Amino acid sequence: MSKIVILQGSPTVKSRLNGVLDRVRGQIEESGAEVSVINVRDLPAEDLLHARFDSPAIAEANALVAAADAVVIASPVYKASFTGILKAYLDLLPQKGLENKIVLPLVVGGTIAHLLAIDYAFKPVLSVLGARNILTGVFVLDTQVTWGDDGKARIEEEIAGRIDAATSLLLQEARWQTERAQG
Repeated sequence: MSKIVILQGSPTVKSRLNGVLDRVRGQIEESGAEVSVINVRDLPAEDLLHARFDSPAIAEANALVAAADAVVIASPVYKASFTGILKAYLDLLPQKGLENKIVLPLVVGGTIAHLLAIDYAFKPVLSVLGARNILTGVFVLDTQVTWGDDGKARIEEEIAGRIDAATSLLLQEARWQTERAQG
């Protein structure tokens, strides 16, 4: 069974990104893969700001990433890049912390002008962390995700299809990787 970690980079509890990730997580769970979520906002701020590599919370998060076959890394776009809190956590991953991982970047942005945040902000950092199998990311305009009165996210059909396709590819790649590793 594949193990997949979702790194959620939003500093806010109620974020459109949560709606997107709820959809991704549901698809992963339906596939039978094991999924864990790391909300970087829940990691101790002092540990992140002071780069405490030996923090128990950071060590636990890093262990989840190390054990994963695949990582979904998701963030809203702030100032044409992913969030600072996510960067603070990525700085605490080991130098090759994403080596041999399949990585799917997901970004929610307020304008199409942020579309290239995946290529120019995420991919260089992911590459430095050893990721070589970086799947085509999904950029979601924040207007494509709304919250219903029932508290559930409503995702426009076109972008929902792209999210589902990207997640399916992630699951397929993770399954293949797990099968190869098991011989």
